Amino acid sequence: MTAAQKVFVAVSGGVDSAATAALLCRQGYQCSGVFMITHDGGQAAQADAEQVCRTLGIELHVLDFRQEFDEIIDYFTSEYRQARTPNPCVLCNRLMKFGRLWQFAASHGADFIATGHYAQIRCVNGTSCLFQAQDAGKDQSYVLSMINRDCLNHILLPMADLTKDKTRLLAAQFGLHIHSKADSQEICFIPDNDYAGLLRRLCPEINRPGDVVDKNGTILGHHEGIFQYTIGQRRGLRIAMGEPVYVIGLDGRTNTVILGPREDLLSTSLIAAHMNWLIDIPQTPFKATVKIRYNHKGSPATVYPETDSVRIVFDQSVSAVTPGQAAVIYIPTESGMQVAGGAWIDKAFRE
Repeated sequence: MTAAQKVFVAVSGGVDSAATAALLCRQGYQCSGVFMITHDGGQAAQADAEQVCRTLGIELHVLDFRQEFDEIIDYFTSEYRQARTPNPCVLCNRLMKFGRLWQFAASHGADFIATGHYAQIRCVNGTSCLFQAQDAGKDQSYVLSMINRDCLNHILLPMADLTKDKTRLLAAQFGLHIHSKADSQEICFIPDNDYAGLLRRLCPEINRPGDVVDKNGTILGHHEGIFQYTIGQRRGLRIAMGEPVYVIGLDGRTNTVILGPREDLLSTSLIAAHMNWLIDIPQTPFKATVKIRYNHKGSPATVYPETDSVRIVFDQSVSAVTPGQAAVIYIPTESGMQVAGGAWIDKAFRE
């Protein structure tokens, strides 16, 4: 590394990206901040990003990506229209942060883009690879699984070896005003966390009442919109059956919510589409650990690569496989858990 190497840091107004910028400045990189405007409610975050960059003495580029971000909103609503549960953060990382933002950075002479994600980029046999963070409990490699492999050579992730407490301490030591700012638990374009209200406004046609049934089709009750439910949900069903029941299926064609016991949530395999490989494409089946949602610990499985998809067969049944979420494949190595890639879950199978 030389001082001439330019890094554009995605500064969000949060503590992780602020600490990232501070660490890279201290390491001698020529840093600039970049803040993305993706929706109309981001003024407070932008003000925090501006203050962080003033404190660090670095330039801040503010990019208005609201029009481009419509692609993420369209994906979000389209998935719900199909009775699937989307993961907009995964797609945003691919298209926005490590897509359009990196394109902007590269066009301005940047060698790298940096973010505050808790994950690791390691060089293996001369190739940049994505790995799980040191702190598995904070790891965010899942949401980076769909980024373009070619971008890995240009990514810096200084949070790789840090815990959240250490990050906050560093931010305080650097004099950053947001060192104690609470983590956001919301999707950025739904600041009030009312995704159902957003969907009612953007696509009112999906706000249709329908039947709640068991797996045999027996009507148990009614719902006010299938988009308000997700696979594995237990709370808020408002149906008493004398035993715990869960959402085991959503049928967009018939507009029905299907309930059943916990054992009916178990799946032995799944098909995931639009596979994004971060390693050379395997030609034969291989063993791996697969996460089926962000907070899933991962389950051992055999991965069968296909043309544009993968078939994943679990060693033991897993619960609540949800169409629309990402299936992220990890390979245990001597250097840690390497991300082989990710794909969008299309269908789960019980046998």
